[in-house]
Amino acid sequence: MNRELRLLSGAGLGAALMYFLDPERGRRRRALLRDKLISAKRKAPRALEVTARDLRNRAQGLVAEAAAKVTCDQPPDEKLVARVRSELGKVVSHPGAIEVSADRGRVQLTGHVLADELDDLLAAVSAVPGVREIDNQLQVHQSPDHVPALQGGKPRRKNALAFMKQNWPPAVRVLAAAVGVALIIQNLKRRTVTSRILGTVGLSLVARSAINKDMKRLVGFAPDAIDIQKSINIDAPVERVFAFWTNYENFPRFMSNVVEVKDLGDGRSHWVVMGPTGKSVEWDAVVTEFEPNRVLAWKTVAGSEVESHGSVRFETNPDGSTRVDVKLHYTPPAGVLGHVVAKLFGRDPETEMEEDLMRMKSYIETGVEPHDAASTESSQARAATAT
Repeated sequence: MNRELRLLSGAGLGAALMYFLDPERGRRRRALLRDKLISAKRKAPRALEVTARDLRNRAQGLVAEAAAKVTCDQPPDEKLVARVRSELGKVVSHPGAIEVSADRGRVQLTGHVLADELDDLLAAVSAVPGVREIDNQLQVHQSPDHVPALQGGKPRRKNALAFMKQNWPPAVRVLAAAVGVALIIQNLKRRTVTSRILGTVGLSLVARSAINKDMKRLVGFAPDAIDIQKSINIDAPVERVFAFWTNYENFPRFMSNVVEVKDLGDGRSHWVVMGPTGKSVEWDAVVTEFEPNRVLAWKTVAGSEVESHGSVRFETNPDGSTRVDVKLHYTPPAGVLGHVVAKLFGRDPETEMEEDLMRMKSYIETGVEPHDAASTESSQARAATAT
């Protein structure tokens, strides 16, 4: 196991050195790493404060719940009604349609409720400290049709454990990360099949707590796993900027990873993009919205290697320049986890889009093609091969 750790450590160190000592982009990568470390250091005290407060509040809540269960004191009727009403909004879509009254622990419910919410409602009320009996006088309806009190509203989901929610609170993330690290350490100490499985679970917990996304998004089974939004002002009229964007063959001139774009006609285009591992990825896209000098939207066709859709909106500023707003939604082939790994190795789509937009701005304003765009790098590679 020590030999395996040394091999993995050596490989990781070698990859990191190659990445940060790259003669062309190493300096900028080192600067970005320094900025990220400074930002993390600045945010750490606040993150620790929020986590500590969450842990403290949860501990106080558990103590209060335990004390309420063991105490024999009956709360006043007004307080009991307030407790019950606070639970209604969690389990029913129309809490205002229910009237609550209490008499020495006996709670009476009147009004209207949907049939599929009744069981959850009764269970929630019976669990309220101080409730001894429920007098159910509710009118139950299979649908809200023709019942004014049940019109509108939003369906309520059943209360889920914190671990089942999409976004974990700070205390849960800390606990999950601690358990994950313990499982990983146990896996490194032993070589049994069980320890391997537990080590995998531990790695998943650490990744889940660090990224704070649900497992479907983490592994790429949920749509729109990554959302990116950027804006930039370009010192050029909107007609010129829009014409530049609608000529897809311009993209490799300012985008670092777009190798080639072919206009197939009828709003369709074929894209060849260099992926995080250096392997090219191809897909077809189709225009979904086209409004001259205002909006350009697209999406990938069904069955593409990369599922994405996005839009670009153009707006003329008072000084005659153009504001460009870009929105991109996509699912990486390896999910959010793959996005994070790619980000560690310099293929962060959000950062790259920001750089691409700056190159586009410079190209439109000056007419000088950027030296670090994909088309330039391809030309240099072809020239080196020819010589």
